[in-house]
Amino acid sequence: MSTKGRSIHIGGRAIGPGRPVYVIAEMSANHGGSFERAAAIVEAAARAGADAIKLQTYTPDTLTIDCASPLFRITDGPWEGRYLYDLYREAAMPWEWQPRLLELASSLGMDLFSTPFDETAVAFLEAMHVPAFKIASFELTDIALLRRVAATGKPVLLSTGMACREEIAEAVAVLRQGGCAEVALLKCTSAYPAPPEAMNVRRMARLAEEFSVPVGLSDHSLGPEAALAAVALGGCIIEKHFTLQENDGGPDAAFSLAPDAFASLVRAIRRMETVLGSGEPEAAPQEAGCKALRRSLFVVSDMRAGDVFTVANVRSIRPAHGLPTRYLDDVLGRRAACDIARGVPLRWDMVAGI
Repeated sequence: MSTKGRSIHIGGRAIGPGRPVYVIAEMSANHGGSFERAAAIVEAAARAGADAIKLQTYTPDTLTIDCASPLFRITDGPWEGRYLYDLYREAAMPWEWQPRLLELASSLGMDLFSTPFDETAVAFLEAMHVPAFKIASFELTDIALLRRVAATGKPVLLSTGMACREEIAEAVAVLRQGGCAEVALLKCTSAYPAPPEAMNVRRMARLAEEFSVPVGLSDHSLGPEAALAAVALGGCIIEKHFTLQENDGGPDAAFSLAPDAFASLVRAIRRMETVLGSGEPEAAPQEAGCKALRRSLFVVSDMRAGDVFTVANVRSIRPAHGLPTRYLDDVLGRRAACDIARGVPLRWDMVAGI
């Protein structure tokens, strides 16, 4: 994957190629209508190693209308049969909680930001001084919202679920033209949960190449595999839904990680970073001792001064104390400049005429 996409900065931290992966715990609706539970999720996310906690800022009325028409009824997925307004009313986080949660997250060394769903939410979050904005996949085509977010000048993480290349290009252009200098794209599959065969994590490379931005994964799949694959392929950001207990109810619990699983994922990501390294073509310091066990040229039969070097008395063997093996053809056919005992590493001063 190309590393030409420049870094973005959230909370004073650079995020991009060659930097530590930025891991986001998405609270979403897992607060369950309880501020105490929301605060506990923030604290648990910090203990699990998250770099940031992400909220959602909306009301049911800013997302839809209260209407019993079949058009407003969800027909499949984990929320099948529910009406949009009722789902969003249950899932929405009270806005007055959010400044308090930001203060808590900051005290724990984590960033906190949110996904706004209309202009009033953007204004509210700006007044909170959030360090960045997240745009949900469903809002990628909401040009007015993108322009309002771009006008803040804050970094934007843009999820790309459902979007074609032209829609992504339009959204990125709107953000950049509107004043957003720092954009990151998150590969996302808008299925809840997303099956492995739908993840297409390699799409990240295309996004990085086409838009010259840091990329990552907003992961709705079960298990850690997609997130780890994304890191291995150069993903700079991983977002995963987070809750206190697996399958503990609520609209998003079925595809959220509990603290132990999330912490295990973070540890695996950090190990993955260590394993991936810098990509530079250089030997590791730990390999220094093994260099002495490489092959080199040794005399393998006793020789007298004047004897001819042949494949019978000079061989490429371990260890590496003699001449490099690349010089074997230069040595063969020449004569010994002195007596040489079997097992002596060959040196140039032992070769006559050199």
